[in-house]
Amino acid sequence: MISALRLVRHAVAFTALGAALAATTQGCGQTGIGDKCVPEQEFNTGFLGFDVKEVSVESKSFQCQTRLCLVNHFQGRVSCPYGQDPEGKAPTGAARPAGGPGNCFVPGTYSPQTKTGAAITGADDKGVVLDPKRKASVQPQCADRRADRAVYCSCRCADVNGQTSDGSNYCKCPDGFSCKQLVSSIGSGNEGLTGAYCIKDKSEYDANNACGNLCDADPKSPNYCGNVDGT
Repeated sequence: MISALRLVRHAVAFTALGAALAATTQGCGQTGIGDKCVPEQEFNTGFLGFDVKEVSVESKSFQCQTRLCLVNHFQGRVSCPYGQDPEGKAPTGAARPAGGPGNCFVPGTYSPQTKTGAAITGADDKGVVLDPKRKASVQPQCADRRADRAVYCSCRCADVNGQTSDGSNYCKCPDGFSCKQLVSSIGSGNEGLTGAYCIKDKSEYDANNACGNLCDADPKSPNYCGNVDGT
């Protein structure tokens, strides 16, 4: 059972990027479980990334057939595997497939032609830096908990007691997924999101061993996480 939860009640607006993801990603048959999703927070230039110690449940996600985007103990941003330093610069070697910098941008805004986009600045819409110590710093993804293993469309498969007979709607996890308890009690009014969710087999979070290595931009590294794709 987790000790911390980040709860998101509303989905990101159904942008062209969201439509593209919904149309092109493939999950498990018709369930949509396992489809890619970009969490709502990543469309905010002030959002510096997720904490590997936390679980985020984004309900009402238009990117998912299941309407739920799960962020299961993931670090950083889905759209920026190698992160960036406090000044917003990408680490050496990080680059985009079409050329250009590998630093962090709002998904779907980077243009290969102009090599510009809505950069992640760590500031709010008034330009005020939210964390003076971190500034624009974004952590790299954990090599063992990359986005494809920890962030995807999912669904609630049991309540907090592991039961499915309380009258609520629950899903059945398809092959390759297991029903695991992720969200403990989070207070009055949100109990419908507590309980177990379908997660990819062999992707349980182990606080003692997780995130031992970070994504490395060197293609020769065993922790290389591919080009920054800008999703």
